Amino acid sequence: MKGRSIFTQAVHAGERMAHPDCTPVVTPIYHSIGYLYKDMRNLDMVLAGEKEGYVYARYGNPTTRAWEVAMAMLEGADDAVAFASGMAAIHAACLVAGARAGATLVAAQDLYGATYNLLARFLSTLGVRTHFLDVTNLAAVDEALEELRPAALLCEVISNPLLKLVDLPALCELSHQHGAQVIADSTFTTPYLLRPLEHGADYVVHSATKYLAGHDDVLGGVVVGSRDRMKGVRELLKAIGSNLGPNEAYLALRGLKTFPLRMRQHCSNAAQVAAWLETQPGIERVYYPGLRSHPQHELAQRLFSDKGYGGMAAFEIRGGNQEKVFCFFEALRLVLSATTLGDVYSLVLYPAHSSHRSMTPAEREQAHIGPGLVRLSVGIEDAQDIIADLEQALQVVK
Repeated sequence: MKGRSIFTQAVHAGERMAHPDCTPVVTPIYHSIGYLYKDMRNLDMVLAGEKEGYVYARYGNPTTRAWEVAMAMLEGADDAVAFASGMAAIHAACLVAGARAGATLVAAQDLYGATYNLLARFLSTLGVRTHFLDVTNLAAVDEALEELRPAALLCEVISNPLLKLVDLPALCELSHQHGAQVIADSTFTTPYLLRPLEHGADYVVHSATKYLAGHDDVLGGVVVGSRDRMKGVRELLKAIGSNLGPNEAYLALRGLKTFPLRMRQHCSNAAQVAAWLETQPGIERVYYPGLRSHPQHELAQRLFSDKGYGGMAAFEIRGGNQEKVFCFFEALRLVLSATTLGDVYSLVLYPAHSSHRSMTPAEREQAHIGPGLVRLSVGIEDAQDIIADLEQALQVVK
């Protein structure tokens, strides 16, 4: 599959791995916890890590392995390790990258709320200090890296929910100059738009729940990287046991087959919806990298070429507050109000009371997450139908 189009890779990667007598077209769901070996020397080699195989479900599962192989292929990586959620994957990447007592991390100040909570509230109790800053300010990043000498830098390629981009090649170069590894959350971009490893990232993390699986029926995550780094991630997984189950892996692998097609439609629809939102008097501001008004539009063009700008947008309702936002959500008929993103459905979320609820009001204000901010995950429905629903809901608010 190497050298093939991502549309071809998504259909075939991970499937039809070797079987002794016959090969199923579609990877089956393996529910077995244990595995039998006729030759005990083979079992010994597998346990020693000298040979690939399966011995116990916490150590690996054939269905889950097919999903990992597919993700490694799509990201152009040596290997991938699947987890039961995107947050479990983020946690594991941080730990393997050096988050331990006495260590320092540098992270984007406008991360996804649960990631911010993990770093600021939980890892801090273990003696890990996290310095949050605007990672789009490369001079400030350079200064912080020089002063703090962190173990790793954590960023989102496109931030959640304000759609800020990082200059990933420049950020990776700076980090490596100061001895810091880079963990890139590429959930919003997916390998359809960008492969962070090709730009210097050391670990790539995805919430597989979102665009990769894409149908609101899978909870999962994945870490992708070099063979040596993934060996450390896999050893950690064996210890903590946050494994992705075979049913979830099967659904994720099935969803992966259409993900480039879906992403192409997400990007096209989001561009149309964002352009329309920008013309509406009831909207204060629109955040979408594909708009010329976005301060990083040129960077988005450089990073994503002509593939699109993602399926996520955000906007501020003029004079907005919680009451107005709730009124808008309740008036929607096609677009759904749900606490997720990246599905085939169009979805809205209110960051102040949902994804970023764990942040204090002061922390949200510092991250520019205001009381009128709405996050919109543009689905694959007809773009004009999405626009019509948003329009009638805005009229209700007005």
